[in-house]
Amino acid sequence: MQLKAIQIAQLIKGIVDGNPDSLISAPSKIDETYPNTITFFANPKYEEHLYTTKAAAIIVPKNFEPKQTVAATLIRVDDVYSAVAFLFDHFSHKGEQEMVISTNSVVHPDAKLEKNIGVGHFSVIEKNASIGENTSLATNVYVGEDVQIGKNVKIYSGVKIYHSCKIGDNCIIHANVVIGSDGFGFAPQEDGSYKKIHQLGIVIIEDDVEIGANTTIDRGTMGPTIIRKGVKLDNLIQIAHNVEVGENTVIAAQSGIAGSAKLGKNIRIGGQVAIVGHISIADGAQFQGKTGVGSSITKKNSSWWGIPAIPYMEYLRAYIKFKDLPNIEKRLRLLEKKLDEATISKKTDI
Repeated sequence: MQLKAIQIAQLIKGIVDGNPDSLISAPSKIDETYPNTITFFANPKYEEHLYTTKAAAIIVPKNFEPKQTVAATLIRVDDVYSAVAFLFDHFSHKGEQEMVISTNSVVHPDAKLEKNIGVGHFSVIEKNASIGENTSLATNVYVGEDVQIGKNVKIYSGVKIYHSCKIGDNCIIHANVVIGSDGFGFAPQEDGSYKKIHQLGIVIIEDDVEIGANTTIDRGTMGPTIIRKGVKLDNLIQIAHNVEVGENTVIAAQSGIAGSAKLGKNIRIGGQVAIVGHISIADGAQFQGKTGVGSSITKKNSSWWGIPAIPYMEYLRAYIKFKDLPNIEKRLRLLEKKLDEATISKKTDI
C-alpha cells in the first residue's frame, strides 16, 4: 500500500511543504530511515537526522524552521504525536483477525455472542458470558462464567478473564493479561499459618481502556476493582484488589498499586512506581519512575519523585547534595581532624 504525501497530509490535517506526490509505503524511525517511508520530528535532539534522512516525508511541527536544506517533503501539523497516532492507525490494519468462530474453540450454548464476533483456536467462552458486536478474541483466550464484554474489543492470545468481570467498549487487552484473579488476602492464624480470604468482588473495566501484556488486575475482596474510562496500562503492571484508577490515567511498566488505593483522573505514573494501599491520589498528579508513594497526595497536578515520594523540585535539589555526599564527608572529616589538632594544641599551650 502506497500513499502520496498529500493524501497523508489530508489524513492527519497537515500542510505539505515540498513534493505532494512523494510516495510513502510505511513509517520509519528518524534515525533509521529508508526510501519511500515517512518519519516524524518532535524532539530537538534528533534534528541532525532531518538533514541526512532517506525518508520521503517527515511530519514536523507547524512552526518548525530548518537550519539546513531538507531533501524530504515536510508535512506540518499542530501536534506531531497526535498526527503520528492517526497515521499509525492507518498502517496498523495488517494481520487483522478474521471475524469467525473457530471450530476448535468452545462456546457454551448459554453464552450470548452478538454480530461479527471473532473467536480464535482453543479459546473458551463459559456459561452466560456475553460479548458485544465487532469484538475479537485471539487464540487461547478464556472468558469465564457471567463475564460481560462490550463492542469493538480486541483481546489478544492468552488473556484470562475470570468470572463475572465486566469489560466496556473499544478496549484493547494484550497477550497474557489476567483480569479478576484473586486479591492477596490471607488471615494469620495462631499456629503461624494463613487462612485464605475468598475474594467475592469483581473487576470493572470501562470504555476505551488499553491493557499491556502480562498485566494483572485483581478482583475486589468485596465490591469491584475499577479501571475507569480511557486508562492506559503498560506491560507487567499489578493492580491489587479494590483499587480504583481514574479516567485517562496512564501507568508505565512494572508499576504496582496495593489494595484499596484510589487514583484520580489524568494521573501519569512512570515505570516501577510503587503505591501503597488505602491511600488516595489527587487528579493530575505525576510520578517519576521508581517513586515510592507511601501516603495520600492531596494537591492536584503536583509532581513527585523519590522513595518515599517528595515534591519533584525538592528531590532535584536534594539529589544535588546527595550525589556529593562523598566529598561532603571528606571535607567534614578534614574539619574534624583540624578541630582535634587545634584542641590538642590549645591543651599543650596551657
